[in-house]
Amino acid sequence: MLSNREGKRVPDVTFHTRVNNNWVDVTTDDLFKGKTVVLFSLPGAFTPTCSSTHLPRYNELAPVLKANGVDNIICLSVNDPFVMGAWAEDLHAENIYMLPDGNGEFTDGMEMLVDKHELGFGKRSWRYSMLVKDGVIDKMFIEPNKPGDPFEVSDADTMLNYINPQAKCPHRITMISKPGCSHCTRAKKALNDRGMKFETIELGTHGISFSSLNALSGRGTTPQVFVDGELIGTADELEAWLATQA
Repeated sequence: MLSNREGKRVPDVTFHTRVNNNWVDVTTDDLFKGKTVVLFSLPGAFTPTCSSTHLPRYNELAPVLKANGVDNIICLSVNDPFVMGAWAEDLHAENIYMLPDGNGEFTDGMEMLVDKHELGFGKRSWRYSMLVKDGVIDKMFIEPNKPGDPFEVSDADTMLNYINPQAKCPHRITMISKPGCSHCTRAKKALNDRGMKFETIELGTHGISFSSLNALSGRGTTPQVFVDGELIGTADELEAWLATQA
């Protein structure tokens, strides 16, 4: 139960997956042999922490992880392939290989299978991450064994820091915009031209109003751009900030 398996090989398992509406069996060797792989495992698709933080940050940092020698990034959960596929589509997790451990065989072999009957989940995976090199576990980050669903060490930033403490993470950019705003279009183009990923929140969606915009930025015009949690401002201010970036 919650055993650190560093130095050991990953369990020998065949996963039943879906590719283009067909069943495809994938073996442990297919996934790990001759490769450097980051795998993170979580309790369930569509659950709060998994959807808001754990998976999205790995997807966000995937290009940096790959630039630092990681071949593939795998998200594993004791869910069926249909659920995993729908979840990946919902979160636009294009950088992550979604691996369904429907029968919990891999998770059991990792000694990470836990009982969550009190939540109606049945048997699920404990939350952890690991770096696997040619099928051998190099490093594991296992969440502490305490009540609830701790999320303290299996995150993407911790893994990246282990692989390369000097790695530079991409900026986290959020733009609040409105439909038909030419300045918003200009700001988006400026970021796209730099190859910088960003999220867009449109006024009028998800309960976001001009009052929300004013509360966040102290301003009532769009766009308002935030970088790493700090307000940059309008399209003009964004272009000035971009000019300072190497």
